[in-house]
Amino acid sequence: MSDEFDDLAARIAGHAQNYIDGLTRLAGGEGGDAILPLLLVEVAQVSLAGTQLGAMQDVILQGNFEPALSEDPDIDPLRTALAARLGPVDDYAEVFDPYKDTVVTPYRLSDDLTAVAADLIHGLRHYRAGRPLEALWWWQYSYFNTWGNHAGAALRALHGLVAHTRLDVVEESTTV
Repeated sequence: MSDEFDDLAARIAGHAQNYIDGLTRLAGGEGGDAILPLLLVEVAQVSLAGTQLGAMQDVILQGNFEPALSEDPDIDPLRTALAARLGPVDDYAEVFDPYKDTVVTPYRLSDDLTAVAADLIHGLRHYRAGRPLEALWWWQYSYFNTWGNHAGAALRALHGLVAHTRLDVVEESTTV
Protein backbone atom coordinates (compact mmCIF):
# COMPACT_ATOMS: atom_id res chain seq x y z
CA MET A 1 0.00 0.00 0.00
CA SER A 2 1.29 3.44 -0.83
CA ASP A 3 2.23 6.04 1.75
CA GLU A 4 -0.57 8.17 0.31
CA PHE A 5 -3.15 5.52 1.23
CA ASP A 6 -1.54 5.02 4.66
CA ASP A 7 -1.73 8.75 5.34
CA LEU A 8 -5.32 8.98 4.12
CA ALA A 9 -6.36 5.97 6.22
CA ALA A 10 -4.82 7.61 9.30
CA ARG A 11 -6.65 10.90 8.60
CA ILE A 12 -9.99 9.18 8.00
CA ALA A 13 -9.51 7.09 11.15
CA GLY A 14 -8.94 10.32 13.09
CA HIS A 15 -12.09 11.90 11.65
CA ALA A 16 -14.06 8.73 12.37
CA GLN A 17 -12.90 8.52 15.98
CA ASN A 18 -13.53 12.23 16.54
CA TYR A 19 -17.08 11.86 15.21
CA ILE A 20 -17.82 8.84 17.39
CA ASP A 21 -16.33 10.51 20.47
CA GLY A 22 -18.24 13.75 19.84
CA LEU A 23 -21.50 11.94 19.20
CA THR A 24 -21.07 9.88 22.37
CA ARG A 25 -20.35 12.98 24.47
CA LEU A 26 -23.35 14.86 23.04
CA ALA A 27 -25.65 11.86 23.55
CA GLY A 28 -24.43 11.78 27.16
CA GLY A 29 -25.50 15.36 27.77
CA GLU A 30 -22.36 17.37 27.08
CA GLY A 31 -23.03 20.52 25.16
CA GLY A 32 -26.31 21.18 26.95
CA ASP A 33 -28.67 23.32 24.90
CA ALA A 34 -26.06 23.71 22.15
CA ILE A 35 -26.55 20.10 21.00
CA LEU A 36 -27.91 21.06 17.57
CA PRO A 37 -25.07 23.34 16.44
CA LEU A 38 -22.53 20.94 17.94
CA LEU A 39 -24.06 18.02 16.04
CA LEU A 40 -23.96 20.18 12.91
CA VAL A 41 -20.21 20.62 13.43
CA GLU A 42 -19.66 16.90 14.02
CA VAL A 43 -21.55 15.90 10.87
CA ALA A 44 -19.90 18.59 8.75
CA GLN A 45 -16.43 17.51 9.86
CA VAL A 46 -16.98 13.82 9.16
CA SER A 47 -18.62 14.73 5.84
CA LEU A 48 -15.32 16.33 4.82
CA ALA A 49 -13.67 12.94 5.29
CA GLY A 50 -16.40 11.38 3.18
CA THR A 51 -15.93 13.84 0.35
CA GLN A 52 -12.23 13.01 0.32
CA LEU A 53 -13.15 9.34 -0.10
CA GLY A 54 -15.62 10.24 -2.82
CA ALA A 55 -13.09 12.28 -4.77
CA MET A 56 -10.32 9.68 -4.78
CA GLN A 57 -9.85 6.67 -7.01
CA ASP A 58 -11.78 3.54 -6.09
CA VAL A 59 -10.11 1.40 -3.47
CA ILE A 60 -10.10 -2.18 -4.70
CA LEU A 61 -9.23 -5.03 -2.37
CA GLN A 62 -7.12 -7.90 -3.64
CA GLY A 63 -9.54 -10.62 -4.62
CA ASN A 64 -12.34 -8.11 -4.07
CA PHE A 65 -12.79 -9.64 -0.62
CA GLU A 66 -13.29 -8.01 2.78
CA PRO A 67 -11.68 -9.99 5.62
CA ALA A 68 -14.18 -11.11 8.22
CA LEU A 69 -14.56 -9.26 11.48
CA SER A 70 -16.40 -10.33 14.58
CA GLU A 71 -19.80 -8.75 15.10
CA ASP A 72 -19.79 -4.95 15.30
CA PRO A 73 -20.62 -3.44 18.70
CA ASP A 74 -24.24 -2.64 19.52
CA ILE A 75 -24.75 1.10 19.11
CA ASP A 76 -28.47 1.09 19.84
CA PRO A 77 -27.88 2.63 23.32
CA LEU A 78 -26.20 5.57 21.54
CA ARG A 79 -29.16 5.91 19.16
CA THR A 80 -31.62 5.78 22.06
CA ALA A 81 -29.69 8.41 24.02
CA LEU A 82 -29.57 10.70 20.99
CA ALA A 83 -33.29 10.24 20.35
CA ALA A 84 -34.01 11.20 23.96
CA ARG A 85 -31.80 14.30 23.73
CA LEU A 86 -33.27 15.38 20.39
CA GLY A 87 -36.86 14.82 21.49
CA PRO A 88 -39.38 16.46 19.18
CA VAL A 89 -36.79 17.45 16.54
CA ASP A 90 -35.61 13.87 16.01
CA ASP A 91 -38.19 13.21 13.27
CA TYR A 92 -37.95 15.01 9.93
CA ALA A 93 -38.74 14.48 6.24
CA GLU A 94 -36.21 13.92 3.47
CA VAL A 95 -36.05 12.96 -0.19
CA PHE A 96 -33.80 9.89 -0.27
CA ASP A 97 -32.56 10.21 -3.85
CA PRO A 98 -33.56 13.39 -5.69
CA TYR A 99 -32.82 11.74 -9.05
CA LYS A 100 -34.50 8.35 -8.65
CA ASP A 101 -36.91 8.47 -5.72
CA THR A 102 -38.51 11.86 -5.16
CA VAL A 103 -40.97 10.62 -2.54
CA VAL A 104 -40.64 12.38 0.81
CA THR A 105 -39.57 9.83 3.41
CA PRO A 106 -39.69 10.10 7.20
CA TYR A 107 -36.25 10.07 8.79
CA ARG A 108 -34.84 10.35 12.31
CA LEU A 109 -31.71 12.29 13.14
CA SER A 110 -30.81 9.73 15.79
CA ASP A 111 -30.97 6.94 13.17
CA ASP A 112 -28.92 8.93 10.66
CA LEU A 113 -26.25 9.92 13.16
CA THR A 114 -25.80 6.37 14.42
CA ALA A 115 -25.88 4.85 10.90
CA VAL A 116 -22.87 7.03 10.13
CA ALA A 117 -21.21 5.94 13.37
CA ALA A 118 -21.85 2.25 12.66
CA ASP A 119 -20.12 2.40 9.27
CA LEU A 120 -17.23 4.41 10.68
CA ILE A 121 -16.79 1.95 13.56
CA HIS A 122 -16.68 -0.99 11.15
CA GLY A 123 -13.88 0.70 9.20
CA LEU A 124 -12.05 1.62 12.39
CA ARG A 125 -12.06 -2.03 13.38
CA HIS A 126 -10.23 -2.90 10.13
CA TYR A 127 -7.85 0.02 10.66
CA ARG A 128 -7.02 -1.01 14.23
CA ALA A 129 -6.51 -4.61 13.08
CA GLY A 130 -3.66 -3.32 10.89
CA ARG A 131 -5.65 -3.39 7.65
CA PRO A 132 -5.72 0.25 6.51
CA LEU A 133 -6.55 -0.66 2.89
CA GLU A 134 -9.59 -2.64 4.02
CA ALA A 135 -10.58 0.28 6.24
CA LEU A 136 -10.35 2.70 3.31
CA TRP A 137 -12.28 0.30 1.08
CA TRP A 138 -15.04 -0.02 3.68
CA TRP A 139 -15.25 3.69 4.41
CA GLN A 140 -15.37 4.52 0.70
CA TYR A 141 -17.88 1.80 -0.16
CA SER A 142 -20.15 2.60 2.79
CA TYR A 143 -19.84 6.35 2.11
CA PHE A 144 -21.40 5.83 -1.31
CA ASN A 145 -23.80 3.15 -0.12
CA THR A 146 -25.08 4.41 3.25
CA TRP A 147 -23.28 6.82 5.50
CA GLY A 148 -22.79 9.57 2.93
CA ASN A 149 -26.53 9.77 2.37
CA HIS A 150 -27.29 9.67 6.09
CA ALA A 151 -24.67 12.32 6.84
CA GLY A 152 -26.01 14.55 4.04
CA ALA A 153 -29.59 14.18 5.21
CA ALA A 154 -28.61 14.85 8.83
CA LEU A 155 -26.54 17.85 7.75
CA ARG A 156 -29.53 19.36 5.91
CA ALA A 157 -31.87 18.69 8.84
CA LEU A 158 -29.45 20.06 11.43
CA HIS A 159 -28.70 23.10 9.27
CA GLY A 160 -32.44 23.75 9.01
CA LEU A 161 -32.90 23.45 12.77
CA VAL A 162 -29.98 25.71 13.58
CA ALA A 163 -31.05 28.23 10.95
CA HIS A 164 -34.58 28.30 12.38
CA THR A 165 -33.28 28.96 15.88
CA ARG A 166 -31.27 31.90 14.58
CA LEU A 167 -33.61 33.35 11.99
CA ASP A 168 -37.13 32.65 13.30
CA VAL A 169 -37.17 35.34 15.94
CA VAL A 170 -40.31 36.90 17.25
CA GLU A 171 -40.57 40.46 16.04
CA GLU A 172 -40.17 42.90 18.85
CA SER A 173 -43.26 44.95 19.35
CA THR A 174 -42.60 48.62 19.31
CA THR A 175 -44.57 50.73 21.65
CA VAL A 176 -44.94 54.34 20.71
